[in-house]
Amino acid sequence: MGSTEPLFSRVAEQVERFIAGNGLSPGDRLPGERELCQLLGVSRTSVREALRSLQTSGIVVVRHGKGAFVAQPGEGDSALRRQALHRQALHRQALLREIGMDELFAMREVLEVPAAGWAAVAATEEQLRVLQQTFEELEQAVLGRRPPQALQELDARLHLRIAEYASNRFLAMTQDALQEMLARSMETTLAIPGRPARSVREHAEIIQALAARDPQRARAAARRHIRSAHRAAIRRKG
Repeated sequence: MGSTEPLFSRVAEQVERFIAGNGLSPGDRLPGERELCQLLGVSRTSVREALRSLQTSGIVVVRHGKGAFVAQPGEGDSALRRQALHRQALHRQALLREIGMDELFAMREVLEVPAAGWAAVAATEEQLRVLQQTFEELEQAVLGRRPPQALQELDARLHLRIAEYASNRFLAMTQDALQEMLARSMETTLAIPGRPARSVREHAEIIQALAARDPQRARAAARRHIRSAHRAAIRRKG
């Protein structure tokens, strides 16, 4: 089984290593979100959450419209606020660990099924190309028998991009929770022999429906995929 550490925490650690490895000093600007996504091989949602986490820790400062910068000494959130936010994050992670698989996959359906339908309508042609490319990267990783952790990151990237491209602002507010739900459910299923290959076939159906601009088909494919992963998780648990 993979690490229980949330994906955004691992991305935050990568950003910290980037800052140290490139000799960035307080006040220096970090690469933009798009460039960080490419450098770290993660979704924009993961980068945003990682930067928020680093700002909470006082390591970076995010300035609206300008980007992220290495924090000056004493800059950023106050120590009390950082401590409060840290406690909230720990509480959320503890609560998520307590949630049963049935609840977890039920909420994935609530969030991801409509997201697929919205993305089929709202995604731009460029975004559809990005989704196709992301799917192909996942497919090659499965064919190349990459370890479950690598598959998990690529799989989650695809799901989070579909949610992002749904262009629903309320859904965007749930991205942090969705990211953690994906991490937990994939840790349970992607290590099952044969499951990654089946997952690729199910993802292919979702991508084909999105490319066809067919929201009903996209929702149905997303629902089948989530329920298939749920059944796999139940069988492994049993």
